[in-house]
Amino acid sequence: MIVESLIRKYQDIFFYKVLERNLSNCFSVLDVGCGADSPLGKLGKTFYSEGIDIYKPSISKSIKKKIHDKYIVGNISKLDKFYKAKSFDAVIALDIIEHFKKKDALTLMKKMERVARKRIIILTPNGFYHQDHLDGNPHQEHKSGWRREDLERLGYKVYGLRGLKSIRGEHATIKYKPWIFWGFFSFISEPIFYFFPSYSYHLFAVKSFYE
Repeated sequence: MIVESLIRKYQDIFFYKVLERNLSNCFSVLDVGCGADSPLGKLGKTFYSEGIDIYKPSISKSIKKKIHDKYIVGNISKLDKFYKAKSFDAVIALDIIEHFKKKDALTLMKKMERVARKRIIILTPNGFYHQDHLDGNPHQEHKSGWRREDLERLGYKVYGLRGLKSIRGEHATIKYKPWIFWGFFSFISEPIFYFFPSYSYHLFAVKSFYE
């Protein structure tokens, strides 16, 4: 159906606009755990970007898509070994911290703070969602769940994305049928739930050091 095709095509447009707006005054961006298909590839990119990921096949796919200007195949847990302090305006980790145990994720976030000059952006599911390996990548397993309060205690401003949390399951898929109704509901309600992150599927967290 035409309507369903349009919803699927544009379902993440609000997220892309939010991400783009939060990077608008940044001239360099480090994409931590960039994967094969970083959302940065969907933006009207006006900045220099680098991607780092431990999984080489994902880096190879991203290189073919020419998403970033430079790549490093490396363990993001050792971020401080690859990048100097205050070397990027923004450091982003999109759907990354849930793949670490909380203690390890907190350590990673501190290292991200060291590298960032202006801002850190984190995207993570609201709460714990089970996920095993995907596409042969053993690093895709979920090991922790995060709430709005967890990120706010760390100094982040938190917003909601992907619409109402209760209608989505693993991999952010719509749980209910007909898909076209619930997909459309999620699409049109996302700007509203942006201001109610506790009820949203995704948490979009921003920590700025200065404006």
